[in-house]
Amino acid sequence: MSLLALLHLCDSLFPLGGFAYSDGLEAATASGAIADAAALGGWMDVCLDGPIASSEGPTVLLAWSAFHEKDWNTIAELDAEVTALRPSAAARRASRAMGLRLAGTWQALYPDAGLAVLVACARDGTIGPALPVAFAAVCASSGIDRRTSVEAFAYNRLAATVSAAMRLMPLGQTEAHRLLAGTLARVPEAVDAMVARNARAESFAPAMDVAAMSQQYLHSRLFRS
Repeated sequence: MSLLALLHLCDSLFPLGGFAYSDGLEAATASGAIADAAALGGWMDVCLDGPIASSEGPTVLLAWSAFHEKDWNTIAELDAEVTALRPSAAARRASRAMGLRLAGTWQALYPDAGLAVLVACARDGTIGPALPVAFAAVCASSGIDRRTSVEAFAYNRLAATVSAAMRLMPLGQTEAHRLLAGTLARVPEAVDAMVARNARAESFAPAMDVAAMSQQYLHSRLFRS
């Protein structure tokens, strides 16, 4: 089931709700900081090297192992940490909204005892779950291996960025996918570094954080964050 589950999980048809969030990109384009394809490529590199490689990706790795071992205390700690590292309140809400939708929908489609516990913990407020934690749990419950889970998470995050960019700036499909392909080529090396470090989440992406916190002040907007 793991390959088909992975394809289902990463398909844009899956009702994750990510279409509603730009993760600060809308504010960055509105300010003129991201105005062309070259600047967008730089934003995607920062997304990979910052939030994905240092915070969300390591959380997926550790949460995958914790879910596999049914270590709910560690899962709760990881969830709290990765949420606290997002300074934007809107970004925190977005991550938890997508995480809860992912866990609940996946449990409805592919019932799993461990995933049922995660959903129950979310309902009583013990765990968010933040998107990286929910993604790790879904992958572990579906037989998707640990490393592939992180690669799939990185793909989803980067593809969502490109999707948002295509609605925010003049960017053709070919150019958009060229940028995506270029960033995806760096994912295996980034995952190697995450696995070798095997550490808890940390975060330092001030430009992205400022953009995410500025989103709420836009006069009009397409995205919630």
